[in-house]
Amino acid sequence: MKPLVITIDGPAGAGKTTVSRILAERLGYRYIDTGALYRGIAWEAKQHGIQTDDLEGLENLCRTIDLRMEAQGGSMRLMSGQEDITQQIRTPEITMLASDLSAKPAVRACLLGLQQKLGAQGKVVFEGRDMGTVVFPNADVKFFLEASVHTRSLRRYGEMSGKSGQTLAQVEDDIRRRDQNDSSRALSPLKPAEDAVHIDSTALSIEQVVERMLTVISTRLKG
Repeated sequence: MKPLVITIDGPAGAGKTTVSRILAERLGYRYIDTGALYRGIAWEAKQHGIQTDDLEGLENLCRTIDLRMEAQGGSMRLMSGQEDITQQIRTPEITMLASDLSAKPAVRACLLGLQQKLGAQGKVVFEGRDMGTVVFPNADVKFFLEASVHTRSLRRYGEMSGKSGQTLAQVEDDIRRRDQNDSSRALSPLKPAEDAVHIDSTALSIEQVVERMLTVISTRLKG
């Protein structure tokens, strides 16, 4: 089987992470959560007290940062230097900071090369916002996964299990703000690639979404 590069783009809470992990597992591929890389930079910026409008500080950070994805115990862990920051980056504060930083040219340039290096050998599923439009415009198979704002908010709220202290209404406000940030930024805005396969997961189970993707992939391989 040809080693494919598969991209799954879409807004926050559409189910990309879960779907991407399962799809990669079914195919025997690596799964790369590119959002975690942006969160990693956001976490480091916070640790160093670098503000989102401090372009020089961000450029210096990106020149020295050591972010890596490592496979451990069947899952991918995000490392910053020798520290595993996989859990530290999953907070509402880091999430929103990452959304703001993702519009900065220095940050996007920093991660572009890393992402392309990770995909060079194929057999990989990339999840993100601009994987099929900017990072891998020639990807073998591209998906754009979406769902209604309310559905996405319910899913994200359920994932948090009350640990964040946010109400459902606050989660929905965050989702709408991230949608606005991601789709309106001048640099690499969130949008489907022209050749992406659209899947609306509002009324679909995770298994149904994965099966649809596997059907598309199988058809592409036969063609």
